[in-house]
Amino acid sequence: MKLYTVDTGYFKLDGGAMFGVVPKSIWHKLNAPDENNLCSWAMRCLLIEDGKRLILVDTGIGDKQDAKWFGHYHLHGDSTLDSSLAKLGFHKDDITDVFMTHLHFDHCGGSIVRQGERLLPAFKNATYWSNEDHWNWAIKPNDREKASFLKENILPMQESGQLKFVEVKDGVSFTDNINIRFVNGHTDAQMLPQIRYKDKTILYMADLLPSIGHIPMPYVMAYDMFPLTTLQEKKTYLTEALEQQYVLYLEHDPAVECVMLQQTEKGIRAGETFPLSAL
Repeated sequence: MKLYTVDTGYFKLDGGAMFGVVPKSIWHKLNAPDENNLCSWAMRCLLIEDGKRLILVDTGIGDKQDAKWFGHYHLHGDSTLDSSLAKLGFHKDDITDVFMTHLHFDHCGGSIVRQGERLLPAFKNATYWSNEDHWNWAIKPNDREKASFLKENILPMQESGQLKFVEVKDGVSFTDNINIRFVNGHTDAQMLPQIRYKDKTILYMADLLPSIGHIPMPYVMAYDMFPLTTLQEKKTYLTEALEQQYVLYLEHDPAVECVMLQQTEKGIRAGETFPLSAL
């Protein structure tokens, strides 16, 4: 098994929304905002080479929306999904599985491309993986969350015949080396891959823990549908990760790819940080 970081660029989101009830006087030290109160966030995906399977976890924001839409999110950085795959010696056609932690636009937008008037899977040889609970949540979204679920990112997966669902059961096996954990605070039935790699356990945190700045328990995004559920899930998972010495892989931290945890007088905090390639 081999693991690779896939950078798909950066985007900007409101710092207040990203840090919830935490005041700006505190969070601005964690991720400095611009003059519009916007902070930069990574869209860092993960490529897993596991036997004959080449599994891509999340796909970034994509490029098929119009300029007005992208104007809200200020994409920047030199990396794209295509360029990062090419740098690693791969092409979209090599991908066998696209594993979507959830269907918010910054996690699945790169899964579908626009060709003229047609919307088609970007990975023509891949199976797309979600779960039935989250799929139903996404295609019939609540009013608060519907701006994050774009039908052009989602419905073509099913229309192509490439979509499959995993069983909604915490710890269910995806491959011999990957199990799936389920969390529900950010959105219903978000999936976190838990990977056995060398002598380590790596947990892909997706939006349960966007960055190291979100490790303290009260630091919960205002984007989360059920913040008290997120709070309990964070306590459970961070305690487990500390006790079991997991490596946490961070999708949105602008600088840190991986972190291990330590116990301090103030509670669980970030310990050693390092790039995935250091493992």
